[in-house]
Amino acid sequence: MGRYINKGNNAFRDIVNSDYVDKTSLIPFINSTLNTERRYSCVSRCRRFGKSMAAKMLCAYYDKSCDSRELFRGLEAEKHKSFEKCLNKYLVISIDMTDFTTKYRGEREIVSLIQHEIMDDIVEVFPDTKIKERDDLMDVLYNINESTGDRFVMIIDEWDAILREMGTDEYITTSYVDLLRRLFKGSGSNDVFAGAYLTGILPIKKYNTESALNNFREYSMIYPGRIATSLGFTHTEVENLCRQYSMDIREMERWYDGYRIGDESHIYNPYSVMRAIEDNSYRSYWTTTGAYDSVITYIQMNFEGLKDDVIRMLAGEHVGVDTTEFLNDMHIVRSKNDVLTVLIHLGYLAYDHDNLECYIPNKEVADEMNNAIKGTSWEPLIKTIQNSKNLLSATISGNEQAVAQAIDLAHDEHTSILAYNDENSLACVLSVAYIWAKNEYVIHREYATGKGYADLVMIPRRNVSKPAIVIELKFNHSSDTAIDQIKRKEYPAKLAEYTGEILLVGINYDKESKQHTCKIERLK
Repeated sequence: MGRYINKGNNAFRDIVNSDYVDKTSLIPFINSTLNTERRYSCVSRCRRFGKSMAAKMLCAYYDKSCDSRELFRGLEAEKHKSFEKCLNKYLVISIDMTDFTTKYRGEREIVSLIQHEIMDDIVEVFPDTKIKERDDLMDVLYNINESTGDRFVMIIDEWDAILREMGTDEYITTSYVDLLRRLFKGSGSNDVFAGAYLTGILPIKKYNTESALNNFREYSMIYPGRIATSLGFTHTEVENLCRQYSMDIREMERWYDGYRIGDESHIYNPYSVMRAIEDNSYRSYWTTTGAYDSVITYIQMNFEGLKDDVIRMLAGEHVGVDTTEFLNDMHIVRSKNDVLTVLIHLGYLAYDHDNLECYIPNKEVADEMNNAIKGTSWEPLIKTIQNSKNLLSATISGNEQAVAQAIDLAHDEHTSILAYNDENSLACVLSVAYIWAKNEYVIHREYATGKGYADLVMIPRRNVSKPAIVIELKFNHSSDTAIDQIKRKEYPAKLAEYTGEILLVGINYDKESKQHTCKIERLK
C-alpha cells in the first residue's frame, strides 16, 4: 500500500460508516467505459458537490490491493452485472491535486516535483521496477504493465487545481498539460490504462487548435450526460433524509435546491444538506474560498448588460446565456456570456439547458451572491434594494401613490433591461422592484402570454407576520381593472391553503404617459 498507488479502501470505509447516501450508481457507468474508446472521463462539478467522495468510492472499488466487497453490500452498484467483473481488479493511482498545489505553492517546477513524488511512491510498492536515468512517470507505468500484465485506473481529484491557482504562469500550465498528454494521449496510453477518472470544477480547457485532451469524455454542470444524478442529491434522496431526521423538506428546498443538471430539475448541494442535518439548522455552509473571491472580480467586469442581468437574477428572473464560447479557463474571460458560464461551473448560477438560461438556484447561493456584491460597493444595486424595502413597506401600509411612484422609479432606473411597452418586460419590472421581498416572502411569478397581464403572488414565510400579496399588472387599462382581474380569477392556486390577510394590488401602466397607477384592497 502506497500514498498514491493502491491506497486501499479506508477512505471510503469512513464514508460508508457515516450517513452515506448511496451514489454507487456511478460505478456501472464507469465500468462500461473501461477498456473502450470512452475510457477517459472528466467529471466537473462545483465545490461541495460530492466529487471527492465519488473519487474515494471508485478508488475502493477498483483497487486490487484490498477486498471491498463488504463495503458495497446492499448498495446499488452490487446489483449490476458488471459489479463482480471489475471489483478490486486494477492497480489504482489516486491523486488529489490540491495536495500538491498546497505543498509546492510558488515552485515553478511543480509538475516535475509531482511526477517524481508519484514515481518514488510507485517504486517503493514495485521495487523490482527498473528506471532509466531519463524515465518519466509514464515510462514507469509502462514497465509495470509490461512486467505484470496489469492495467491501471488513474483517479485525479481536482485535476484543474494547478490551472485555477497557477494558470497565469504559461510555463507551469504548459508543463502540466504536457504531462496529462503524455499519460493519456500517448502511443501506449491505452495499453497502460484501463481508464482514467478526473474530477474538477472546470471541464478540459479548449484551445484554438485541437484540444490537447480531446479524447476525454466530459460530464459537466452544463452537459452532465448520463451521470446527472451521480453527484449531488436528488429530491427523493433529500425527502428520505428529511423523514429520517425530522427535517423540514420545504426549508431544504428553499436553501439548497434549485440546480438543474441535465434533465434533473431538483439537485441539491449535498454538503449543505448534510451539514443542515448535523446542526439542525438551515443556513449557508459555503465557505469563503478563492472561488468566492473570483465572483467579486467577475461581476465587476465592465461587460455590457452584465450588471443588469445580475440584478434580474437576484430578483428571481432567468437570463439567457451562450455557454459555447467559454474556453474553460477562469483566467480568460472575454464577454458577459463567459462570466455567466464560469459562474455556472462555480455553482453560483444554475443552468436550464432547455431554455439556454441561467439563474440563482436557492437562498444559500443568493446570500453568497449578495455578500459578494457587498464587497464590490456596487451603488446601483444597493440603491435598488433600499428602494425595494421602501416599496414593500408602502404596499403593506396601503399607500397607493407611493407604490405607483416607486414602480415608476424602478422602471426608469432599469430601462436597459426593460423594454417599455412590452408586457413581459413590464412584469419583469415588478420582480426587480420587489427584489427585497424575497427575504420575507415566497414569490411566484405567473404569466398569461399575449393577454397583457402578469401576476406576482407573494406568500409570507413562516414566522413572518405580514399579509400575502397578489399583484396584477395591466397594460393601458386601469388599476381598478387589474383588481377586477384578480377577483375574476378567484385568486391564484398558490393561495389555496393560505388563511391570513391578503392584499390585492392592481397596477396599470399607461403607454402614452409612461406612468403607473395603483389600487390596493385589503381582504381578511
